[in-house]
Amino acid sequence: MEYRQLGGSGFKVPVLTLGTGTFGGKGELFSAWGNSGAPEATRLVDICLEAGLMMFDSADIYSDGQAEEILGKAIAGRRDKVLISTKATFRSGDGPNDVGSSRFHLIRAVEAALKRLGTDYIDLFQLHGFDAVTPIEETLSTLDDLVRAGKIRYLGCSNFSGWHLMKSLAIAEKYGYTRYVAHQAYYSLVGREYELELMPLGLDQKVGAVVWSPLGWAKLTGKIRRGQSLPPNSRLQSKLNADIGPQIADEYLYRVVDAIDEVAKETGKTVPQIALNWLLQRPTVSTLIIGARNEEQLHANLGAIGWKLTPDQIAKLDVASATPPIYPYWHQRGFAERNPPPV
Repeated sequence: MEYRQLGGSGFKVPVLTLGTGTFGGKGELFSAWGNSGAPEATRLVDICLEAGLMMFDSADIYSDGQAEEILGKAIAGRRDKVLISTKATFRSGDGPNDVGSSRFHLIRAVEAALKRLGTDYIDLFQLHGFDAVTPIEETLSTLDDLVRAGKIRYLGCSNFSGWHLMKSLAIAEKYGYTRYVAHQAYYSLVGREYELELMPLGLDQKVGAVVWSPLGWAKLTGKIRRGQSLPPNSRLQSKLNADIGPQIADEYLYRVVDAIDEVAKETGKTVPQIALNWLLQRPTVSTLIIGARNEEQLHANLGAIGWKLTPDQIAKLDVASATPPIYPYWHQRGFAERNPPPV
């Protein structure tokens, strides 16, 4: 297993993190992802630790907290051997304060997560989304208090736009609050918007990318190709899952998969392994969150590390997955002398 610094911090994380969205399976959204209980989750954790993957990502909304509870049971007795990453901000109850990044909600969310996980600290705590209603100063001062209290080790955010993240970093610097060192963001071979603004920001401000859905919302599993029907066990069989995820034009997807297939013939690797390996060559990427319904999928995803795509193979995938940038990025690309691309 390879380990990388998380942004500009001194904290090292494995390049692969196991996501726990497949734990619990409560509700239409998460039942389509998986339904691992404590015994199955414990076995997956065993396999991860054997491979050197010791970071596990969760959130309070995953199966209404069941994912955190199951993860807590799976790591019982070996808390010192794992790193826990979890998130809060989205609605977690019916009350008016059961949502957002207010002091009230964040303190309650962290305390509840600690109880479900069976631990007294969280290694990486992330805001699951930006709260434009709560003052950023209130949010950051609360998170700083939780860090100083020893309940959180490192801070991150998720699904922020560039100005959300930059304003938060500026306010943290102004008041001396603990700053974000990670941004959990969507990024894949069929979803490269992250590169336009968030990647240059991450490089400039030393914020590491914790990549969610690196297989393009289950579209880069290797089972979706021209002329083939959707696999019966795909999460995309759920209309809710299909609609809520990033929308990708069929022809664009097929073009990217065709290029991956060409590289697969050269490397002997699978479509998911190539898609994951490509991401690990990108600037700012600290770790990829992989999911697994079962041991077979986990072992397959672990095969994405320990080797590297060649520059020619990366270039082939880059070309196939490229899309015209939106303004002002297409304009900036015309002046590469003053706006060099991330490297």
